[in-house]
Amino acid sequence: MTPSHPVPPSDEFLRSLTEATAEAVAAAEPLGSDHAGVDEQTREQVETTVRDRAAELVELSQDLHAHPEEGFAEHRSVAALAELLRGHGHQVTIGVGGLDTALSTSTPGDGPHIAVLAEYDALPGIGHGCGHNIICATAAGGFLGAATVAERLGGRVSLIGTPAEEGGGGKETLARAGVFDDVDAVVMLHPFSHDIALHPFLGRRQLEMVFHGVAAHASAQPFMGRNALDAAVTAYQGVAALRQHLPDTDRVHGVFTDGGSRPNVVPDRAALLFYLRSADPATLKVLAERMTEIAHGAARLTGCGVELHWDAQPAYLPIRFNTALAGRWSVHQQACGRKPLPPGVIPAFLTGSTDLGNLSYRLPAIHPMIAVSEPTVALHTTDFAAAAGSPSGDRAVVDGAVGLALTAADYLGDAELRAAVHAEFDAAGGALDVPAFFD
Repeated sequence: MTPSHPVPPSDEFLRSLTEATAEAVAAAEPLGSDHAGVDEQTREQVETTVRDRAAELVELSQDLHAHPEEGFAEHRSVAALAELLRGHGHQVTIGVGGLDTALSTSTPGDGPHIAVLAEYDALPGIGHGCGHNIICATAAGGFLGAATVAERLGGRVSLIGTPAEEGGGGKETLARAGVFDDVDAVVMLHPFSHDIALHPFLGRRQLEMVFHGVAAHASAQPFMGRNALDAAVTAYQGVAALRQHLPDTDRVHGVFTDGGSRPNVVPDRAALLFYLRSADPATLKVLAERMTEIAHGAARLTGCGVELHWDAQPAYLPIRFNTALAGRWSVHQQACGRKPLPPGVIPAFLTGSTDLGNLSYRLPAIHPMIAVSEPTVALHTTDFAAAAGSPSGDRAVVDGAVGLALTAADYLGDAELRAAVHAEFDAAGGALDVPAFFD
């Protein structure tokens, strides 16, 4: 007799992967830097500033962790961040770029301009299962530390609070509103199961396929119908066949959102929602073309019509690396007793997507990972949410804030580093017109 419960997946691959990854991590050397950054006195001033505020930063992280808010509704969270910043004498604006829960504050001055980015949205039903409470607190500390030296270094630092990373694409909305127009580089971090200086994130698009058929009595006159559910099933199977021929850097996953209302009526509407992911903008575009062909083919095969609705929220590009800037992050994290890994040590397929990718094709950006959990704990789980509020999460708040503050100071104070950061960005293709790319 077939059981009513599902068969648990085998964990053999996961266990072997964990063992192999542990061996690779032990043998790896952390990412280094060819640049000196700021002088020792400036480093000490920045780090002391952050560590003097450690208790406040941890308190902010724990407060957000205890009161999770979903994207575009992070009113309490952004208010808590603003209160901390104002308490240290900074003028804060909430509601920038047309988003009620976006935030901005800057130091005075001209010259090079670097922004530290904060996220603070949580997941429905899971809370901070992606650790954005830590992202917010480290950004606050990174800004406060760098702000003490920015004007003396001849530059400017900002903190920009970016809502709704979890599917809402707040950074892309803010970019299109001009919030980053005068920013030269951005830094942020993300909690994870390992310390990684550079980790690939995939571009992501959303595609809704809506098939339109002709309703008919499914028993008396099925020949008078055109079955939209058949079209949707055909499309789903077409995508399943496509998966065999995708590069291992691509992903497609989808669900049925509408399949008709009653068995005795030929469905005249059916719908699917897919996420498309790829490690390269060009292959993401190719994947979108293939999905379009599948949808139209399924419609023609079943005599149905089809509408394709792309990107109800902003599409995400993959992250473009900036090794020069990430190297400074790595140096500072090593001083905190961490070992930020270079690319290729942690399997690249253990990843997702982020709207920081869109900014990384507009200006130099880094998005390092900081360890808060055991290696087997996955993002977007209750176990990871627990880790984000644990003592290891609190330690990451302080270490991460120190790293962001010092990396921002290095960018402002080391002209050779700054030149290398922008030369690397230009060599990778320079700024991309992101809206035009997706159009």
